[in-house]
Amino acid sequence: MSGWLPLDFASIRPTVDHLHRLAQIGGKYTLDQPFDPSWGNIVLSVTPRGFATPLLHAGEVSFAVDYELLDDQVTVIASSGRVSLPLGPGSVAGFYSRFVEAVEPLGIPPLRTLGQPEIPGAPPLDEDVEERPYEGQVARQVWSALAHASDAFTDWQAPYRGYRPRVGIMWGGFDLSATRYNGRPVTPPANHPVFQQNGMCNEVVSVGLMFGEDAIPRPYFFAYISPRPGGLESFDFGVPETGWQPEHGLIVLPWNAVAASPDPHATVVRFADRVYEAAVELGDWPDGLLAERHDGWHASRHPVFA
Repeated sequence: MSGWLPLDFASIRPTVDHLHRLAQIGGKYTLDQPFDPSWGNIVLSVTPRGFATPLLHAGEVSFAVDYELLDDQVTVIASSGRVSLPLGPGSVAGFYSRFVEAVEPLGIPPLRTLGQPEIPGAPPLDEDVEERPYEGQVARQVWSALAHASDAFTDWQAPYRGYRPRVGIMWGGFDLSATRYNGRPVTPPANHPVFQQNGMCNEVVSVGLMFGEDAIPRPYFFAYISPRPGGLESFDFGVPETGWQPEHGLIVLPWNAVAASPDPHATVVRFADRVYEAAVELGDWPDGLLAERHDGWHASRHPVFA
């Protein structure tokens, strides 16, 4: 599947919801790995055929969980072997049971926790017995959107000299994100859940992609600056369809507006650049953390930091 295609929230939502819940299975294994500031250790990478965990370790076994959306299957690749399970309609509990049975001979233990705190009202994975649909065509649309957005976010991130976790899916909320930190700590609100406090203990600029939710029922690019500076409501974010939503603390750009633009990739990079410029102009971020944007061949011929 190629091109930036329009996405219809109502038609993709059931399959996206199912994938979101199944992504918790592979995602939660990242919690057993060393903690990276602001959850940089947990992100799932977009792959040529879906998305996958980073390299994981369980005792002497190294493994990764790969959600191969173009093949409608989940493959666990381990130093001790490999196994695949089909993706299709069914319950999360049923899939998790089959997953645990399949990976046990590889020496991979069950998850240590089965709660899903970022999915409102979700039961533990092994108690989520609701039968849910799965459409392969929608899964392929999801992959295409993730692949295009990840490419644009990676271009945006490349010249940043500060701390920036790799571009990837934050599986708790099933959002693809790219974040920049300037090194200045902040004290997060005490009434936030622990996972949010650990993610918001430094000044941050983040851009991302969501496939929609009840509060914003459409696929959209989002951005936020924390702490939130004043003046965002009147700032020019470089793309006319961009809107400031104070009730959510988000700068929002509809996916379909980007897909319909003459150069969607450049539109996303321009939007993200302007969000960062808002942090510098309105939020007192340092203005010396960006290098010039070059491709690798340029850097091989020129001393870019001379």
